[in-house]
Amino acid sequence: MAKVPAAAVAASGLVGGYAVARWTRKRPLGGVALAAAGTVAAYQWNRQAGPRAAVGLTTAYVAAFAGSHPLAKKVGAWPAVFAVAGSVAAASWAVTRRAA
Repeated sequence: MAKVPAAAVAASGLVGGYAVARWTRKRPLGGVALAAAGTVAAYQWNRQAGPRAAVGLTTAYVAAFAGSHPLAKKVGAWPAVFAVAGSVAAASWAVTRRAA
């Protein structure tokens, strides 16, 4: 089975969590999707780059989620979600690339 990069898992969690919450109109369900992807990404970050990197990237993941809310008021919901997802994916790629 092909391994999905942690950067893709994290970005998918942010985009997917928002999509689930929006389309089901159940914010807690979106939170479950967000948390599940974040957990998988954190596990991969820990394995690939160690616990310090995993803590840092997990913090960035949570901060991106929180930061998307005020950003959405300025640029719209979907652009905000895609912007923070891209930022987390880039950070994940940079950190795990150096560790490999």
